[in-house]
Parts: sequence; C-alpha cells; structure tokens
Amino acid sequence: METPLLLAALLSAMLHAGWNAAIKASAAPAETMAAQMTAAALIGAAGLLVTGLPPPAAWPWIACSTAMNTVAVGATLRAYREGGFGTVYPIARATSVLVVAGSSAWLVGEQLGTWAALGVGCVATALLLLARDTVRSTPASATAGASSTLPPAALAWTLGAGVATAGYVLSDAQAVRAAGSPWAYAFAVSVTNALAMGWRQRALGSPWALLVRHARTGVPAGIVATVSYALILWVYTGAPIAPAAALRDTSAVFAMLIAVVWLKEPMPVRRLAVVALALAGVPLLRLG
Repeated sequence: METPLLLAALLSAMLHAGWNAAIKASAAPAETMAAQMTAAALIGAAGLLVTGLPPPAAWPWIACSTAMNTVAVGATLRAYREGGFGTVYPIARATSVLVVAGSSAWLVGEQLGTWAALGVGCVATALLLLARDTVRSTPASATAGASSTLPPAALAWTLGAGVATAGYVLSDAQAVRAAGSPWAYAFAVSVTNALAMGWRQRALGSPWALLVRHARTGVPAGIVATVSYALILWVYTGAPIAPAAALRDTSAVFAMLIAVVWLKEPMPVRRLAVVALALAGVPLLRLG
C-alpha cells in the first residue's frame, strides 16, 4: 500500500473515532446521530450539484451498501441493549475485518500477501483484546453483561452487525471503483443512508427539527463524517480492500485514545498492549 493511501486510511479512522466520540458525549446520542446524518445528507445533496450523480453502474452497489448499513446499525443497537459499547463495538469491527479479509479473495479476486495478512491479524486481535479488556475493566454491578463473554443474544447481534458491516465495506469498495469519483459516491451514499435511517428512526421526530436542536454537534460531526468516508473511499480506489478496511477499523483504538485524552478516562497498563499491537499492524499492512 502506498504511503499516501495508508496515511489517508489512518486519518479516516481518526476522524471516524472523533465524530463518534462527540456523538457519544452528547446528552442525547440517538437524536444527535440522527442530526449528524441529516447534516451529512444536506452536504451530500449540495456536493452532488458539483460532482454530478455517480454512473448507473454504481447504483446497485449504493443500494446494497445502504441496505447493509441499515442492517448493521439496527443489529448494533440491539447488541447494545445486552452488552456494553466498549465490548460490542470492537468485536463487531474485528468480525468485519476478518470477514472482509476472508471473502475479498473470492469476491473481488484480491489475494492478501503474507505481510498484509499478518497486519490484518494484528488489527483484528487488537480489537478483540480491547473488547476483552473492556469487559474485565467493567464492575459487575455496572452492567448485566459484565462477564468474560457476551450474553448469547448480544453476541449474535454483534456478529450480525460485523457481517453486515463487512457487506457495506465490500459494496463501497466495488461501487467507488465503478463510480470513479469517491466524492460523488460519498455524497450519494450520505443522502441514501440518511433517507433509510430517517425512516427507521422516524419515532425520534422530524429530521429537520432534530438537526436544529442538535446543530452544535450534529453539523460538525456531519462534516467530519463525510470527509472521513470520502477518504476511505479514495483509499479503496488504489489499495486492496482488506488492508484498507483493517486500517479504517483502527478507529476503535483511536476512540480509546480519545477517551483517555479528551474524556480523561484512565488507561490501564494492559491497554497499552492493544495500542502496540494495532500500531504493529500498520507497517505490516504497508509492506503488504
């Protein structure tokens, strides 16, 4: 993987972690997330006036990506009811990394080299260790799911979310290569995702009212989310899918670092191993 693409993937991961942290730190995360998606859709609609629509060959992939994203969000929310965010999110992302790595060879003909395979393994293992460490660090009284394993229902929804995430990653990579312009594709998917999620979350209220209510966080988050998404789409145009997706999913590690620096959460010594393992995967992915 060329250095500019590697740096773009890491920047995408950092931005992804940043806007997610801002959403989670808000007083009403579900409403703020809806506001963020509406803001991203407005940015996307304006951007399409400049870039134009993606070509017809990209639209079946856009529909697939939107459907998979909606399924992934729904499954993740169900998993959160049974298990904590710090456990569900890393396991779902690790599942996605492994599914993408395992399926990209026969779906799109991309074979992982030895170094890239080791790098993907490092990132996936780091995410799983992060989930395990989060469980060990949670007091038993804090959550019903605080044990060495997730409850079966939470685990099932978490794995489902990971598979659906892999589905939209693979769809995005195929589509952006057909679309030619990562910006046109990013703008289009921002609109379709917002429409799909707006319908799914219609009980929260009017998307416009939610955007006005949570504009202070929702608008900047929408801008950052759009840039983060466009960056990883650009990476997909020039790099194999599995290593690029693994780099993007270091967002979970960035989220942990943001929690320490910004939210002043403690950093147990064993979590340094998670950071070290994820960092060790980066040069391996570069070599691959």
